[in-house]
Amino acid sequence: MRERVESPGTLALRRFRRDRMGMVGSALIVLLYLTAALAPWITPHDPMAVDFDAVLKPPGRTHWMGTDKSGRDVASRVIMGARVSMVIALVIRLVTLAIGIAVGAMAGFYEGWVDVALMRGVEVLLAFPGLLLLIGIASALGPGFLSLLVAFSVTGWTTTARLVRGKLLAIKREEYMEAARAIGVPARLQIVRHALPNAMGPVIVTGTIGVAGIILAEAGLSFLGLGIQPPTPTWGGMIAQGRSFLTVAWWTSFFPGLAIALAVFGFNLFGDALRDALDPRAAR
Repeated sequence: MRERVESPGTLALRRFRRDRMGMVGSALIVLLYLTAALAPWITPHDPMAVDFDAVLKPPGRTHWMGTDKSGRDVASRVIMGARVSMVIALVIRLVTLAIGIAVGAMAGFYEGWVDVALMRGVEVLLAFPGLLLLIGIASALGPGFLSLLVAFSVTGWTTTARLVRGKLLAIKREEYMEAARAIGVPARLQIVRHALPNAMGPVIVTGTIGVAGIILAEAGLSFLGLGIQPPTPTWGGMIAQGRSFLTVAWWTSFFPGLAIALAVFGFNLFGDALRDALDPRAAR
């Protein structure tokens, strides 16, 4: 009887399911994105409604995360903030991954002057401290989602580009790539059909973990007033608004900070488990 051979994807999925911390991270990510998707229907109060009779009320039965300086329900604002912070992080990460993969693929596949020009540009960007460059670009463009997208698109793709370039430099010399060149497969198809699919493992892992970094960076920019502007609730903006009341109303900053910590924790656990599942040799 012929023995069934499992595909690498099936084996990776099985290894991932056996990782308990990875499953915890997956559950946290799913929970946060479900919260973001269902936010308009599950918020207990209007997150924008001001009630000066309920200013800085501690957590209780009516407001189970308390209220802020304007009497707005903190729980509702944290839930609505998930829609802003989590979706912004995902969109920005997809954009930066697309840029990094494109640049790295061209540099690694074509080599020569293309590689030199693109990698020197990457090194110039890496010469600047990432957070300072983000702050500078966001300050120049003004606060808002578009400035966040541009700022992260300029700075957030360099690591992915270097990773993809390194993988393609090795993959180009594999026998199946030499066979594709020998039968006249166009360069574009060699990259898309043969080279990139075999380089995606590490890219997926770094892309997943990178979402956590973007959540932190976006919260930092919002804290400084360079992100999404009030009254739209964001986790970083809520921490900034509550910092003046930490001694008398700790809940105004604690709960959005807890949401950020859970999101970063979830993505880091998921990314670590994904790395171990895709590369069991590194896990050992």
